[in-house]
Amino acid sequence: MEVSGLVKRYGSTVAVNGLDLALETGTVLALLGPNGAGKTTTVEVCEGFRRADGGEVRVLGLDPARDGDRLRPRIGVMPQGGGGYPGVRATEMLRLVAACAANPLDPAWLLDVLGLSSVGRTPYKRLSGGQQQRLSLACALVGRPELVFLDEPTAGLDPQARRLVWDLVAALRADGVSVLLTTHLMDEAETLADHVVIVDAGRVVAQGSPAELTTRHDDRQLRFRARPGLDLTLLRDALPEGMEVHEATRGAYVVQGTIDPQVVSAVTSWCAQQGVLAEELTVAKRSLEDVFLDLTGRELRP
Repeated sequence: MEVSGLVKRYGSTVAVNGLDLALETGTVLALLGPNGAGKTTTVEVCEGFRRADGGEVRVLGLDPARDGDRLRPRIGVMPQGGGGYPGVRATEMLRLVAACAANPLDPAWLLDVLGLSSVGRTPYKRLSGGQQQRLSLACALVGRPELVFLDEPTAGLDPQARRLVWDLVAALRADGVSVLLTTHLMDEAETLADHVVIVDAGRVVAQGSPAELTTRHDDRQLRFRARPGLDLTLLRDALPEGMEVHEATRGAYVVQGTIDPQVVSAVTSWCAQQGVLAEELTVAKRSLEDVFLDLTGRELRP
């Protein structure tokens, strides 16, 4: 999939503003961004559900807007909302989708893999949120797609089901299937993605592999826990110029920059001066979530 200079407007609002991205065969691309960044609009244009106002989009060599009839049999789409008919039973729904494919997977086998065999006769509206998510994933995969769009695939899933979805995504990649993933779970993107694209205000603000994004500039973090609400002014004065320190969550402190033995000593000495014990003190590279927040801001989005 190749997207070049994509523009999409809604009236006077520019939802996507010159966005570029590429997804190679047999890889997983995670498209990340805060609410309103343009992720869903970008995905819907690539799926052929919306027309671009500018730029060029090619999915499996086809134009999604003009070649929808040829493209749809070759892709799988898992929408965030599930999209099931309220009264249809789980097995009926999956068989209906399978009947539209030229060479579908066995619906019974897929239901079993996703742990849904026991609710096959249950109407969609009576399935739990996690079961609806897994059925939506089954519908996206049953047609043996070459490219799968997964929008928040593990939202509302328990840890066991979440790991199952992760294993399925890894199996898709191993089979040469391409996956475009949107998620708000940074550990999910860091675990699954070969390439990450972070967007904000309709533009790409960073991209690369998870390792590339989290190891640039040799930034590392020192983390520790202590009494919440400590005054960090003296600690900032004791650290080398350019270092950053903040209370990330209640009682969880983060020092960021080039971490060396002198910085560790300065932190522990400051804690001793405050009469507090620094617990769970660790030094590690930045996480993908840290990179995401640095690029898109830490304030809440509507």
